[in-house]
Amino acid sequence: MQDLDRADRAILAALQQDGRISLTDLSMKAGLSPTATTERFKRLQRDGYVTGFRAMLDPARLGRGLLIFVEVLLDKTTPDVFERFNAAVVRAPEVLECHLVAGGFDYLVKTRVADMAAYRQFLGEKLWPMPGVKETRTYAVMEEVKSDGLLPIG
Repeated sequence: MQDLDRADRAILAALQQDGRISLTDLSMKAGLSPTATTERFKRLQRDGYVTGFRAMLDPARLGRGLLIFVEVLLDKTTPDVFERFNAAVVRAPEVLECHLVAGGFDYLVKTRVADMAAYRQFLGEKLWPMPGVKETRTYAVMEEVKSDGLLPIG
């Protein structure tokens, strides 16, 4: 982040708030001309600061109102077990995020399902049969306090 100046950070912050912002509005927020803003935007994409755009959807309206985090402990922590587990997780559309973590378990999985019955089915039919799974701990989210996913740009 050392090579980003104030205008770059302003562009990133504006895009993160509204990925559909017009070039005119983005230029005003960055304090630059539209041409200069376009060039910076292209550079920020090329350099990997901007990795993509997508719409934010309402999970409840789409029948995925229950958010669950799952700690996964593997039976072995060897490269082949990690590889096979990772490949299985990538194929599971219910899994929104999966992170290999340090600590008392191996992976933290974030999933969204319709309800507890759907989660029980996911757990029994998809997660437990994944390669290497020894143990899981489930945390059903009662309230989402903050989930905007915005990175601090400073």
